[in-house]
Amino acid sequence: MIKVERLSKKYGELTVLKDISIEIKTGEVIAIIGPSGTGKSTFLRCLNLLDQPSGGSIIIDGVNILDKKADVPMIRQKMNMVFQSFNLFSHLSVLENLTLGPIKLRGTSRQDAEQKSRELLKLVGLVEKADSYPDELSGGQKQRVAIARCLAMDPEIILFDEPTSALDPTMVSEVLSVIRRLAKEGITMAIVTHEMDFARDVANRVLYMDEGLIYEEGTPQEIFENPQKEKTRAFINRVRNFTYQISSPDYDLYAMNAEIENFCEKQILPKKTRNSLLLLVEELLQIYTPGLHAARLDLAIAYSEKKETLELILESSGEAANPLESESLPDDLGVTIIRNLAEDIDYQRVNDKNKLTVLMRKTF
Repeated sequence: MIKVERLSKKYGELTVLKDISIEIKTGEVIAIIGPSGTGKSTFLRCLNLLDQPSGGSIIIDGVNILDKKADVPMIRQKMNMVFQSFNLFSHLSVLENLTLGPIKLRGTSRQDAEQKSRELLKLVGLVEKADSYPDELSGGQKQRVAIARCLAMDPEIILFDEPTSALDPTMVSEVLSVIRRLAKEGITMAIVTHEMDFARDVANRVLYMDEGLIYEEGTPQEIFENPQKEKTRAFINRVRNFTYQISSPDYDLYAMNAEIENFCEKQILPKKTRNSLLLLVEELLQIYTPGLHAARLDLAIAYSEKKETLELILESSGEAANPLESESLPDDLGVTIIRNLAEDIDYQRVNDKNKLTVLMRKTF
């Protein structure tokens, strides 16, 4: 139904979308996830030409809508969009908001338009609000009206731009329930969302966007349970990172510990966990310090909010060797402390570097 090839979008010198290619089949529900500012909403706005793409092609039912000869208004009637800010006409009643498009754009009689609109309001659970005005509705009710207004135009494709982002948490579920119902009815949808559980539940396919690209795509199970790329894993697991470079054995231990403490406080980690982490870092650095005359050490701490895990990653150049198995270790007690604090320890040789990953034992 939709075929996008090498789509790009620039605002002056800023490139928002880079070489996007994707196919969306009839009846497919696509969830688009990723950090803020990575082009997700711009991608949707380009699909229905609210933003004019800078390059590439968008083919809908065999028609390239970027062709100057394309009947864009007619194509737009096949594709409708639900915005995060509702965009209801405040001077019109709920019923009038729904009937305006069919009457003005499709020539539907007022009687038929009102009958269908009431049926759609019943679908979204708001038929009793037909004569109310938008200012009299809650945020969740406004968004359900916006969805019903979209459906009043009989679209073949619906684009949802973060439909729950402007809502209080208590109102989110009522909107998501309506979208789930539409998905079961086989309507083709592309949904930009930050609701990960919803994306997993409703989508046939998930796109992870980052830096203006479709960085990874797959089934919900593939993306949420076994993502293949590092940025996807970090986003899905809500990983927060701390990094520190040590290039001399005379590094400032106290300054580094203060930064680690600050990182732990931001993640609201218990005091016991912070102390264990600092002890683990200290014992590991005792092992690495003799080699700092010749090689820089990159230290990273990764905290997964979702999994509640802490990982230490230490990378150094030099000959391939597991630092915990070196014959020149300062003392065996340090290694024993490290192993007692660790749930798992993994050594790999990656890109000519020694990479030691230590998964800390849970203390929280």
